[in-house]
Amino acid sequence: MNHKVIFSVLGIFLRFLGLIMIVPLLVALYYNESPVPFLAGISLTELAGIYLWSRYKSDDDWKLIEAFAIVAFSWLAAMFFGAIPFIAEGISPLNAFFETMSGFTTTGSSILDDIESYSKSILFWRSMIIWVGGMGIIVLFVAILPKLAIAGRQLVRAEAPGPTEEKIKPRIRETAKILWMVYVVISALLVAALHLAGMSTYDAVTHMFATMGTGGFSTYGLGIAAFNSPLIEAILTLFMFVAGANFALLYRTLYTDHRTIFRDEEFKFYTAIVVVATAVLLLTLRQDIGADPLTCLRYSAFQVVSLLTTTGFASTDFNLWPDSSRIVLLLVMFIGGCAGSTAGGPKVIRVLLLLKYARWELFRSIHPKAVKPIKFNGKTVPGNTMQEVISFVVIYFLVFVVSTFFISLMGIDILTSITASITTLGNIGPGFNLVGPMASFNVMPALAKVIMIFNMWIGRLEVFTVIVIFTPEFWKK
Repeated sequence: MNHKVIFSVLGIFLRFLGLIMIVPLLVALYYNESPVPFLAGISLTELAGIYLWSRYKSDDDWKLIEAFAIVAFSWLAAMFFGAIPFIAEGISPLNAFFETMSGFTTTGSSILDDIESYSKSILFWRSMIIWVGGMGIIVLFVAILPKLAIAGRQLVRAEAPGPTEEKIKPRIRETAKILWMVYVVISALLVAALHLAGMSTYDAVTHMFATMGTGGFSTYGLGIAAFNSPLIEAILTLFMFVAGANFALLYRTLYTDHRTIFRDEEFKFYTAIVVVATAVLLLTLRQDIGADPLTCLRYSAFQVVSLLTTTGFASTDFNLWPDSSRIVLLLVMFIGGCAGSTAGGPKVIRVLLLLKYARWELFRSIHPKAVKPIKFNGKTVPGNTMQEVISFVVIYFLVFVVSTFFISLMGIDILTSITASITTLGNIGPGFNLVGPMASFNVMPALAKVIMIFNMWIGRLEVFTVIVIFTPEFWKK
């Protein structure tokens, strides 16, 4: 492993991260708030970046092993240095690390109590890092810095190692630019829609960050319920659904072939999950809480899309719903959004491929000599892709079970332990019981917070990129 290359790129990354902090600094100046948290963040981040870049400056090429290390440690660096403004605001280091990792990984699990008591600039930074992390720090990194374009594909692949690789253009830098362009355009449309629906400009921008990044941080303790607006909820439901779709697919649909999205198997399955889960939840709510059909539809559609796309917004305290309704939400937590989206979770495509694989095994048991390949979008799925999907699911659920077990050993009830584990690993946000949508994760013990930070890190980088650096083979020459 070429350690010099790793530290050199990390130095460039930190210098870039420091520049991003200028935006919330301007927000602080606009609202006449103390600029000290962001001046400290910018100064320390830039100094660390300049030191690493100048000390280990290298033009050497890197291999996949260096790409794994660069991506994994870049996200850790983002957590440590992105937490500086929170620490300067008076938040304890562990809580600051938790909140920052939750933001960058678009988890949206908050450690903060009494959110409205914090400055507008800190809450802006808290939401903004969701938007930056949503499309991917490294993807933005590659799109802006031409020096990294040569080996950018390895970095992007390590950051989002899904079962399929999305290529819009032959050059990865051009693909990254297009993805960010689509992301920015849709984000601007959402800001305009929320502003027209009655939100202030500040609220519209911060909630756009949380929606498009599928992170779910709100500037209010009650979340979206604070607005009590069916129109705002409808707008957010639509844009959460869009954010949970494949952005490369959206680009092709808009600029290449308008029918592309309707032919994509993953998008059709994604839509079917939303429709079926919303219908089932509507029926259970109608029976359990007795609300009128339109109110049940309003709550059902919003919460299904919010948790399926791992956004984590809450339009009501669904922790108070009966078990029959909560189990629907728990099931969609184990799915996630589409590959190539800003959503977390195992992803719809993996669930679909596993179902196809199960059906293929049933067919093979009846016709052992028949040759019938597994197909996705009309193309045969390679055997190594299915192996990767199965490996991912095995490791993902192993991490989930182990983290749930250790959290439960700390005296936490089993439902809180299960949902705290899956919501952090799946980058979802709120869970049930102690970590419900109107509660904070600050009630959890310190060790549990560390475990959940690890869950968010490994979940955002889709297991392999983080797990691989803990294998002995990774460090051998």
